[in-house]
Amino acid sequence: MKNIYLPHLAEIVDIKQETPDIKTFKLKFKDQAVEDSFDHKPGQFVEFSIFGEGEAPFCISNSPTRKSGIECSVKRMGKITQALHELDTGDTVGIRGPYGNGFPIEDLKNKNLLFVAGGIGLAPLRSLINYCLDNRNNFKSVTIVNGARTSKDLVYKDEYQAWEKARDTKLYLTVDCQEENWTCMVGVVPKILEQLKPTCQDSVAIVCGPPIMIKYTMPVLLKIGFCPEAIITTLEMKMKCGLGKCGRCNIGNLYVCKDGPVFSYAQLKTLRYEL
Repeated sequence: MKNIYLPHLAEIVDIKQETPDIKTFKLKFKDQAVEDSFDHKPGQFVEFSIFGEGEAPFCISNSPTRKSGIECSVKRMGKITQALHELDTGDTVGIRGPYGNGFPIEDLKNKNLLFVAGGIGLAPLRSLINYCLDNRNNFKSVTIVNGARTSKDLVYKDEYQAWEKARDTKLYLTVDCQEENWTCMVGVVPKILEQLKPTCQDSVAIVCGPPIMIKYTMPVLLKIGFCPEAIITTLEMKMKCGLGKCGRCNIGNLYVCKDGPVFSYAQLKTLRYEL
């Protein structure tokens, strides 16, 4: 009988320092058959094992349209993430997954897409953004609003130029406070969003970031004219085992790891879940 908790061995083949406390790890499975068969949807996650320390769930930050291994961007926050940040290329970790429902791509087709991200929240959105840009004819306009506390905290800086150059795509970067040599927008994401007033006509908003950012972004989107069914977010911070066994991520009759981590705002309201 297959052990559902047993991870596959994977090698860290590249590490990129995104910010002072965020690294992107690129991994490849040591078993070529597993590497060849692995596939995922934007929004799904994997369980990442650091042997001797434990495991934790992290979203897959690269698009399935760009098959170059698995990429996970990790913010140093606690015991497991600290241990992960101390690893180097060539080190071995465990990976199991992918898990979760992913973003509803079919429902996004032929829609204007508004991506709203804060800090490391751009990680799951990056997968979907690049998926949409690689399948550009399936989607209407793309607007990306990405914020961080400072310019040093912005992730994926080397991809901004490609996003800005993509057809019918706009990128807005913002930081919380004015900085020297920073010429882009200044202000917290909800305030910037209210200023921009992106179109809600035939549109879907996909939001991911710190819980406090999401909490104050939702009323702004409703004020602009987005209906709850047209607002999508993720609840990754609630997960643990990834299999619906530990019960840590239970919300009503649902499990975030199995039935999420992607939910519409309408679903969360039905579940009476407060962001």
